[in-house]
Amino acid sequence: MASSRSSLVPFLALLASSQAVTFDYVIVGGGTSGLVIANRLSELANVTVAVIEAGASVFNNPNVTDVGGYGLAFGTDIDWAYQSTNQTYAGGAKQTLRAAKAVGGTSTINGMAYTRAEDVQVDAWELLGNAGWNWDSLLPYYLKSEDFTTPAAFQIADGVTYNPADHGTSGPLDTGYTYGMVNGTVGSTINETYANVGIPWNSDVNGGKMRGLAAHPKTVNVIANVREDAARAYYWPFANRTNLVLFQSTLANKLVWKNQSDSGSVAQGVEVTTSNGTISTIYAAKEVILSAGALRSSLLLELSGVGNPDVLTPLNIPVVVDLPTVGENLQDQMNNAFVFGSNTTVSGTDGFVTYPSASDIFGNNTSSFASSISSSLSTYATAVANASNNVVSSSDLLDFFQIQYDLIFNSSVPLVEFFNTATSSIFDIEYWILLPFSRGNIHINSNNATAAATINPNYFMLDFDLDVQVAASKFIRNTVMASAPISLEVTGETSPGTTVLPANATDAEWKEYIKGAFRSNFHPVGTAAMMPREKGGVVDTSLKVYGTSNVRVVDASVLPFQVCGHLTSTLYAIAEKAADLIKAEM
Repeated sequence: MASSRSSLVPFLALLASSQAVTFDYVIVGGGTSGLVIANRLSELANVTVAVIEAGASVFNNPNVTDVGGYGLAFGTDIDWAYQSTNQTYAGGAKQTLRAAKAVGGTSTINGMAYTRAEDVQVDAWELLGNAGWNWDSLLPYYLKSEDFTTPAAFQIADGVTYNPADHGTSGPLDTGYTYGMVNGTVGSTINETYANVGIPWNSDVNGGKMRGLAAHPKTVNVIANVREDAARAYYWPFANRTNLVLFQSTLANKLVWKNQSDSGSVAQGVEVTTSNGTISTIYAAKEVILSAGALRSSLLLELSGVGNPDVLTPLNIPVVVDLPTVGENLQDQMNNAFVFGSNTTVSGTDGFVTYPSASDIFGNNTSSFASSISSSLSTYATAVANASNNVVSSSDLLDFFQIQYDLIFNSSVPLVEFFNTATSSIFDIEYWILLPFSRGNIHINSNNATAAATINPNYFMLDFDLDVQVAASKFIRNTVMASAPISLEVTGETSPGTTVLPANATDAEWKEYIKGAFRSNFHPVGTAAMMPREKGGVVDTSLKVYGTSNVRVVDASVLPFQVCGHLTSTLYAIAEKAADLIKAEM
């Protein structure tokens, strides 16, 4: 780390002077995706790479490194803690969306879960018009990024299973099972209970088929027993490369344009503000790559004149590329939780993940529920189009919603996730809808990069999302927790509890409770979606921004749909593929 800083000093001095600092590739965002690209491009000795990161190193921050410390970094100086607007359809309150301002990005504060996507939902990206983006083309990059540590004998004895073919063993990213795995009889108790309610054991959720109960790996260095984030995997072991420079505590303000044309505007660099307040430009001889996350990359596009003229013109930002869908298509998931008392003694803290399908949750009512949703898709599309001021057409949305509907009701794609955790006296289940239909947006309010944006995910705007969350809640309380053997090991529901929600609570009561108690699941995607431009896309299949010739977005912004797994593994894979796409154009 010290050697990395020493190599940075001359560049900081140049930024403070009037001399130009130029690199072949300038990456905005030293996080989950950006550091992957920086690593892979700087493998080529004749290529120079700069990474601009608003945060600093958290290499020795115990709130980050502690494998059992999820949430410790929330509310600290490395948490952006973005605030949404008051949520009209979700109780009226604002929501906090967590994301990290740190070298390593949000991979430094997330839950460390390593779970990929369902194969057919990645295939659905290609159905949207993204040729070459499907499960078979992405799987090699999942494997390329990963260095999987096989579980120890005691972990296998406590319920861990895996399929060797589903994991990479020579990538930069350490994955495996922490020493805090739930032990004793908890694994078998959970497994037997879910089996008794019709949900089978899944030997490995990372092979493209996710339905079932599983013990999933995490992004962890098992030997050192520390979190494995993007910086530990992709940057710090390679920080001595002389062709790779990381500018920490440096805020990207906007892109600087060399020329503008209908055939493709050319970015020549990024205007930044350093930690001491100096405003400078870091120049890019070849490309600028935005990897600042789904809640920041689209804002940088707008600050740079790429977006909806109705947003840009009132802020006196010249329109470089008229691309109205920048910042639209924001999708997030909504998280609720149950807590139960337990009479079982365990010493572990990590648990098991359950991925039920629609038919698991709705049972004999699946067909009737599916039919009602099918008849509502047109109404949903119109509502989302109206929420975007018709920037996105209702006819295109209807096409997208039909694909999403087919995934949910005509395949085994999971509908919700249950995150099952046990401690010495508590058993809890966090749960969230995986593929909500509601869509929102994020836009700038100012031409100042430090000003807060307007973030409106439109949580629970469409009744499908709330209906699923209610059904999942009732399934957990009335089916899972009422079934043996787990019913014999819990001593009662402590949250929300029957004093808050009676045992015979109506759907209306459930809905009010859920809207008042949920939080963001911190999985925002879609704000610079990879789709054909005429259908509302922001980037093409090479992840280049439409209307530009050398600007790409590589992060969760480009996902057109939510994925059923946690985002991190898929973002590493997308970035690995993006690096190859960039190299192919050199």
